[in-house]
Amino acid sequence: MRTAIAALAAGGLVATAITLSAPSSSQPRPGNDRETLRPVSSFNNIGDSGARSVALFTEAGKVLTHARCVNCHPRGDRPLQTDAMRLHQPVVVRGADGHGVPTLQCSTCHHGANFDPARVPGNPEWHLAPISMAWQGKTLGEICQQIKDPARNGGKDLAGIVEHSTHDTLVGWGWNPGAGRTPAPGTQAEFGALMKAWADSGAHCPG
Repeated sequence: MRTAIAALAAGGLVATAITLSAPSSSQPRPGNDRETLRPVSSFNNIGDSGARSVALFTEAGKVLTHARCVNCHPRGDRPLQTDAMRLHQPVVVRGADGHGVPTLQCSTCHHGANFDPARVPGNPEWHLAPISMAWQGKTLGEICQQIKDPARNGGKDLAGIVEHSTHDTLVGWGWNPGAGRTPAPGTQAEFGALMKAWADSGAHCPG
């Protein structure tokens, strides 16, 4: 299978992003403001809890709107690829459960871990987010409302959202995306801390 995947990559069928190799998710990365996350403590000077909540979610939104997340939260039935968020090549579709159609499931090419020689990303839980959680083209305020809505988020309450953000391994892949892909800003621990502080301060959404 890996030989076949490598052949596809050599033929240009497996699209990749550019720039950075993936660091450990536990280690912060130097970089500009879009590559890092401010710590929760830096928002303590905002006295109004609603405004603080919005500010926290806006900072976490640097992850939510990053290509590593949006590529798996597309508005259509095809996943996206690369930092440019291009349609997946070869052509694959969502299927009934987000794992592809029976004749071409995500697991056909995407296995339990990244396969860097062919630039094929991998995770045991590889799949698309449900269409009810499509973020592509949405404002941060709209994404916030989706995340909070149990009817759209898989029945999660705020504690479940924080748990998913902090510990889900597929979410965590965004910080370990394999060679040739730009990781999400900050670390998963920093992202989870921002989401928890957002929830604890009232889970307010940007306007």
